[in-house]
Amino acid sequence: MRLQVSGKQIDVGDALRTHVEDRLEEAVSKYFDRPVEAFVTFSKDRHEFVADLSVHLPTGMSVQAKARANDVYASFEGAADRMEKQLRRYKRRLKNHHQHRADPIQAIGEPSYILDGGQNDDAEPDSLQPVIIAEMETKISNISVGEAVMQMELAGAPLLVFRNEKHGGVNVVYTREDGNIGWIDPRNSQ
Repeated sequence: MRLQVSGKQIDVGDALRTHVEDRLEEAVSKYFDRPVEAFVTFSKDRHEFVADLSVHLPTGMSVQAKARANDVYASFEGAADRMEKQLRRYKRRLKNHHQHRADPIQAIGEPSYILDGGQNDDAEPDSLQPVIIAEMETKISNISVGEAVMQMELAGAPLLVFRNEKHGGVNVVYTREDGNIGWIDPRNSQ
């Protein structure tokens, strides 16, 4: 497993790095045989430590978990427990998708932008054109609707934009206020 452990304004020692590596290897090997890629970032927010964990699975899916605690080890354990719970919850579906796919999920890089919301200014804007603060690349996966819902829940995201593998059109799945999942498919509106 390829692992990157880093800290934001925190020195991550060898003992913590070894603990993270052993714990992730143990947790992920229960569900997957092939190596995966993992990123763990530690930061401090006031009196709490925050562990942010992102694991990229061999199927192309990603699992993200985050936890806070007064101790850096406890924050990591909380995030690892959440990740393991997600993997256990989706084990059968992840394995089934893995068996049907010979190759990992295909994803294309598309441009994405961060726009200035104008919340820091009290002045009227000169035009209705938004000001671009940052330009990035976002991966858009070519997956089924079921995989999109699973990926959105695994990532803990409120929505997911994806390319529907059935027809190639851009679709969106999102979490509704009532707890259900919404699906926007412009190709079905004809």
